[in-house]
Amino acid sequence: MPSTLSLRQKIGQLLMAGFDALTPDAQIENLIRNHHLGGVILFRRNTQTPQQVAALNRRLQTINAERSGTPLFIAVDQEGGVVARIENGVTPLPSALAFRTAGTPADCEALTRIANEELCQLGFNVNFAPVLDVNNNPRNPVIGVRAFGETVAEVCEYGLAALRGIQQAGIAATAKHFPGHGDTDVDSHLGLPRVPHDRARLDVVELAPFRAAIAAGVEAIMSAHVVFPAFERDPDTPSTLSHAVLTGLLREELGFRGVVFTDCLEMDAIAKGIGVVEGAVRAFKAGADVLLVSHREDRQIAVIEALVRAVENGEIGEARIDESLARILELKARLPDWRALPADPSALLATPEHLALSKRIHAAAVSWAGQPNRLDPARPALVITCEVREHTEIDVVATAEETLGGCLAARGMGITELRLPLAPSGEDIALAATRAGASEQVLFVSYNAVLKPAQQALLAALPQEKTWLVAGRLPYDLDLAPQAHGRLAACSNRPAALQALAEALLRKRGPTAV
Repeated sequence: MPSTLSLRQKIGQLLMAGFDALTPDAQIENLIRNHHLGGVILFRRNTQTPQQVAALNRRLQTINAERSGTPLFIAVDQEGGVVARIENGVTPLPSALAFRTAGTPADCEALTRIANEELCQLGFNVNFAPVLDVNNNPRNPVIGVRAFGETVAEVCEYGLAALRGIQQAGIAATAKHFPGHGDTDVDSHLGLPRVPHDRARLDVVELAPFRAAIAAGVEAIMSAHVVFPAFERDPDTPSTLSHAVLTGLLREELGFRGVVFTDCLEMDAIAKGIGVVEGAVRAFKAGADVLLVSHREDRQIAVIEALVRAVENGEIGEARIDESLARILELKARLPDWRALPADPSALLATPEHLALSKRIHAAAVSWAGQPNRLDPARPALVITCEVREHTEIDVVATAEETLGGCLAARGMGITELRLPLAPSGEDIALAATRAGASEQVLFVSYNAVLKPAQQALLAALPQEKTWLVAGRLPYDLDLAPQAHGRLAACSNRPAALQALAEALLRKRGPTAV
């Protein structure tokens, strides 16, 4: 087929684009109809109900089929926990670290398979999961609970279980973020992280899960916008733009033959450095196959035009285009036929059996630090929550119903809630301390407090003898309050995890302390 396609048709297959609507808008229709777009990525902004998502994906494929015999990649980041673009009407997945805490790789594989079978029924054929980063830096602001553990053994055991689950569901799994985003203290959405370790260390830690995934037949890998001086001589070139990493290391040394997706090229590590368009050309020359541009139409079209110019002026050979195209078409040929999917898959999603398994695993993922002291349900409690108020690609703005206080109130407790920003002000802290002093029981739901000095100050101002610290994301927060009356975590602040936390707080007999 490559020989029958025009240059622009070939280059269109190299781009995956996002848009901002619940139905195909002018932006995405233009890209598909007039620029031969090869793939679409959906975010929370595109999802509402299972019926709406299924109809959206079917319509995208139908528009594409009017112009091309090659189906679209339709991808989503459905890792679980805090990174789950679809929650309504589907089986909830715990975060990766919650799976590790729950302690059963077989459960991880089974629930991941179920969740990805549901994705398949909704019309997705690529999941940007599993995360195979080793979270060996507690101050990592972007990976954290998205990783399956702090050691290579944990990440390999649980990450490969998740990989098998995705593959069994019939859609393409994508190991990320190669060569490893775990030991960083900068979020590549916001800056350019560096991993300074030597090659010997990287071989036995960061690279080990990816090597195992390649051996297990992973079909796609996503690059990291992270600098690795051990592989790349230029100190300002992240792996996504590095020929030494994507071709020399991944292709030639590790023998990966599948599709390489870039992480989004509009992240600040690229956009505020070399720039999105030049970054896309550099990434392709480095060895990437699919260039991810998730937001702006002007950038998406500019990337296509830049690649066309690069071929026409001899900067990129058409044979190199054909190499990536062959890998893309080979993968697409193995994916489920969208025409065979039900128009309304609702009856196949979130079945009682699936929900029961999810609930059991979420409950097992709740861990206590120290004595598992319970709340007295007959006494009122103040719940102080530091909440996300600005949506990011990772952090989700919670609704009023998605709080621990709401979960406890639904179970009959007398609850007063105080909801504060992630960086509470001095006035916020003073108000929280005053109200806590007058309360019989106090729960503080943190969110990455180990990275937020203001949350630490708030926690220190609370009466520890009657305060429960609930880590809303990073479990490392529990170390900040060794004298708190109770400390527990579920590695997530999403609804299914909050329900499990509420049950654990009220249960008369609970799990063994850890």
